[in-house]
Amino acid sequence: MNERWLRRVLGTAVVFAAMNFLSCMHELKLVSIAISPTGFTFPTPDPTARGVFTALGTYIHPPDTRDITAKVTWKTDVPQLLQISGGVVSPQPGNVCGFANVSASMSDGGNLVTGYATVVVNDSTNPLCPGGSQTQGVVTVALGGAGTGSVTSSPTGISCPSGACGAQFNVGDTIVLTATPANGSTFGTWTGCDDTNGTTCSVLVKQGSNPVAVAFN
Repeated sequence: MNERWLRRVLGTAVVFAAMNFLSCMHELKLVSIAISPTGFTFPTPDPTARGVFTALGTYIHPPDTRDITAKVTWKTDVPQLLQISGGVVSPQPGNVCGFANVSASMSDGGNLVTGYATVVVNDSTNPLCPGGSQTQGVVTVALGGAGTGSVTSSPTGISCPSGACGAQFNVGDTIVLTATPANGSTFGTWTGCDDTNGTTCSVLVKQGSNPVAVAFN
């Protein structure tokens, strides 16, 4: 009698565990997308040049990481600078240069999950391009963190409402960036500055690229 009762209990436990496992598998949920590499630079706006990005999705229920490059929707916020297809990025033909965000997004359970990377297009023959001038450098600002906000520069040139942006300044000049958190957010941290004072960041402009990042909470 005891043996029969024990078999029933064990059988019920196995069925219950299997149902929980299947239920957990059914709730597989995408929580984040990471693009690798996080940035890419084209030395010239050559339409034959290629950069290849991979999108990795992080899931829960159960935890898993998958290559979702072929499943995500790829976009760029500066289509006149870049052309992108399935994670393969190339500069638009012509004498263009600058910075652009590349995003990979996928809808999961009604939520849109998005990852970002940055692409720089340089043209060494064009003095207006980053890396193409001996007298000017480009200061770029990337906004991140769980919160939101904006960044402006003095002298003027940079005005970032979100994502990333950049502007050219004379080599040797000091640029002061000011971060302003949006309603409901707070200032977090600066990186890439030569000096900081609370929400302000000072950058001594060097030739080429001068990347700065700010996080809002």
